Amino acid sequence: MTPVSLLRQITDYANRADPYPLYKELRKTPVLHEEDGGPYLVSSYWDIESLLHDPRISSDAANLAAAGADEMGGPEATGLPPSFIRLDPPEHDRLRRIANRPFGPPHSPRKTESMRPELAEIVSGLIDGLGDVREVDLVDEFAYPFPVTVICRLLGVPREDEPRFRAWVDPIVAGLDPDTGRNDAERQKAAQEARLQLGMYLAGLVEQRSKEPRDDMLSQLVTSHGPDGPMTTMEVLSTAVLLLIAGHETTVNLITNGMLTLLRHPEVLQRLRDEPGLVVNIVEELLRYEPPVQLVPQRTSIADIDVRGITIPKGSKIWLVLAAGNRDPERFEDPDRFDPDRRDIQHLGFGSGIHSCFGAPLARLEAQIALSELARRLDNPRLVEDPPPYRQNAVLRGPRHLTIGIDGVRP
Repeated sequence: MTPVSLLRQITDYANRADPYPLYKELRKTPVLHEEDGGPYLVSSYWDIESLLHDPRISSDAANLAAAGADEMGGPEATGLPPSFIRLDPPEHDRLRRIANRPFGPPHSPRKTESMRPELAEIVSGLIDGLGDVREVDLVDEFAYPFPVTVICRLLGVPREDEPRFRAWVDPIVAGLDPDTGRNDAERQKAAQEARLQLGMYLAGLVEQRSKEPRDDMLSQLVTSHGPDGPMTTMEVLSTAVLLLIAGHETTVNLITNGMLTLLRHPEVLQRLRDEPGLVVNIVEELLRYEPPVQLVPQRTSIADIDVRGITIPKGSKIWLVLAAGNRDPERFEDPDRFDPDRRDIQHLGFGSGIHSCFGAPLARLEAQIALSELARRLDNPRLVEDPPPYRQNAVLRGPRHLTIGIDGVRP
């Protein structure tokens, strides 16, 4: 199997339902380079973990462009600057600290935990809303609306605007797909236009909040004057776009992948009903076993880097294949087994280093509440189609639909 064919298979939609045999093949060459300017693929746990903490790896959009990578949504395309996840220190650190003030420690240490009753109420309402149906698409009727409602409330985006929001988010997320076998120009154009439209919509909300601040995160971003100074209006817009998208996309996949895995392991589903506290370990094992973010394709080396005797030259594109590292037998015993009793689950599901997932505490709590309540309240849930149809995206991997049969909904 040539390096080119392996890379194409990983990004090929035909393998989306089960990419793990390809990741196993990839780990035989832990640092694999596709010729003709292609990326270096890194697939072993310890190498990925090390590179995520390596300052010689850049996330800066300008370095990506210099390396020849397509950069979706750059300032020249949309008028918006890159969000902080597409920047390096010190600018990354400054913007992330400002964004974190209303969201987590040290300034808001109990923000996520304080949301638990509200999250439980939203989950209960969605499950109640299923009514007397005997078949349900878990994505459209639960896993998508739950985190979207949460992030809209958190930021202060009117819930009635959600249909417009989804019409913008879908092409933006599609633009992140690194499928090497597809024509990229049309997807990138649609993503740029959607990001511009979303930014313009948010600009109206930012203007409102600057005049009449409310008790929401968008108002706090607009009015923040901490030790790092205020964000500019453009920085607020880029941060808000990032939080709206990242605040629900990975959680949708985490919940859907989680329920799919539990239905494939009915003994674990029954244990969750009997032992609700098991959900904490279940979610961590899901983040290892079926991570919602499979790979990180947008990194650039800003110096020569040696990995296992292979030199990754300065200016090279690097893909960190998180899902391959999460099933690395050098790190995890029996890695292809879903084991909720597994100890030492230091997975890469939320990344690591300075770019580790900003909303990880909230995503964990959302998944814990969602899976616990689905297990408790759905009567005799079962898969209607396995494997289900998957989303196109190779980066944010999860079912597009997950149709399950049920005998009813318990109170």
